[in-house]
Amino acid sequence: MTSRHQEPVANQTDRRRWIALAIVMAAAFMDLVDVTIVNIAIPSIRGDIGATVSQIQWIVAGYALAFAVGLITGGRLGDIYGRKRLFLVGVAGFTLASALCGVAQTPEVLIGARILQGAAAALMVPQVLAIIHATFPPQEKGKVFGLWGAIVGLGGISGPLLGALLTQWNLFGLEWRPIFLVNLPVGVVALVLGARFIEESRSPYALRLDVVGVLLGTVGLLMLLYPLTRGEETGWPAWGFVTMGAAVPVFAVLVAYERAKSRRDGSPLIELSLFKVKGFSGGVAVQLAFGVVTGIFFLVWTLYLQLGLGWSVLRAGLTGIPFSVATTIAAGISVQVLIPKLGRKVLQLGALLMGAGLALYGWLAAYHGLEITVWHMVGPLLVVGLGMGLIVSPLANAILAEVPFAHAGSASGLINTMLQVGQALGLALTSVFFFGALSEDGAGGGAGFVGAFENTTYWLAGILAATAVLMTTLPAAAAPPRFDGPPPAAPADPEPAAGKLPVPVGR
Repeated sequence: MTSRHQEPVANQTDRRRWIALAIVMAAAFMDLVDVTIVNIAIPSIRGDIGATVSQIQWIVAGYALAFAVGLITGGRLGDIYGRKRLFLVGVAGFTLASALCGVAQTPEVLIGARILQGAAAALMVPQVLAIIHATFPPQEKGKVFGLWGAIVGLGGISGPLLGALLTQWNLFGLEWRPIFLVNLPVGVVALVLGARFIEESRSPYALRLDVVGVLLGTVGLLMLLYPLTRGEETGWPAWGFVTMGAAVPVFAVLVAYERAKSRRDGSPLIELSLFKVKGFSGGVAVQLAFGVVTGIFFLVWTLYLQLGLGWSVLRAGLTGIPFSVATTIAAGISVQVLIPKLGRKVLQLGALLMGAGLALYGWLAAYHGLEITVWHMVGPLLVVGLGMGLIVSPLANAILAEVPFAHAGSASGLINTMLQVGQALGLALTSVFFFGALSEDGAGGGAGFVGAFENTTYWLAGILAATAVLMTTLPAAAAPPRFDGPPPAAPADPEPAAGKLPVPVGR
């Protein structure tokens, strides 16, 4: 009999869990693609609905902000009301928002639909890792997280390529709209199959929604991320730095409140005890640094290829194929084959490989200048992709390995939030590493972009070297996942009867 403080181990004979895995990964892939697919279609959107520069910025940033500020809350809601339930709600909202984006006739409607899309993704995405963590037994985690890493690698590079193809094909005369409408069949299939094949899981504790924590966390993240997201476009005004500075005391109040909330009824929004787990606390710090690197690189790389070299959207998208293939292969073997033998050295090797590949890429860019070809880029992109693949899968596994199932949703929300914060910081630092070098170089046209790209890759190589050192905070060897944890303080209200869920706030 399963105790109140322990979730049952996954049924290892139930083959439906692999169908469930395909469903949640398809939804995760849909989100990963949607983050970057819009950038490619911006010229088409501007020409079709007459969006201003400011409105275009909100079409891109609205999604990212709503997604980032809602991740922690979305993860905790899954712990409370059921991860399958929240996943399906998120998929339904994401699909509906995608349809609204696809039929939008004005910039205002498109902005609102994008914000709704980001909020729905914040409900959907944290459940993916939480469902994986709760569904698969320890001996299968390596294979599963290898597949997860492959999906992350494919999703990150597929957005620009898919956006370029859909926009260029102008299907049915719809111009940019298919980049959103393509989500509809994926979302419908995920809803139908998810309702049938995903097993429900939730925290075995009588948790309740921490409304005050949600408000404090949302305000703090908005104060931090909004200035970072809009800083480059607005010229880094003074109010942005004041707002980011004011976010620090808000987060301090949040931590103090969460500690008190945990002692009082055991239902905080953020389970601070997770940070006592070495693999988790070290892992989220590495995730932050990794987010900075990816946030800078993918933006700068796009600018270098399209504005610096003058390549078409499609040619730039196809250039990323070696990177995507290498990431997929490395992610597939890292957790299952390498981690059991080498432990955290795999992640450190990945960081060093990725840094070396970027430095090589920058050197080749400077050496060949505007005469560089796709074939010159294949070698460094393969090295960068291999390094990224060795990081992305083992990192997710290392962070979650010792997390109790009861807090899987909260942990997943925190992991994704740290990645988003890192990427926002990366976008802010782009103005220093790339645009700063571009203005200082003084060279016009593509030559200036080449120099700025070289400068950025060297900085990123240095950050990745520091990240390899930071990875020493991770467990040296792979550890089996925990299935329980110390019970929280007794809830103030009686626990719901078996089989019943607490009534959601606001219903």
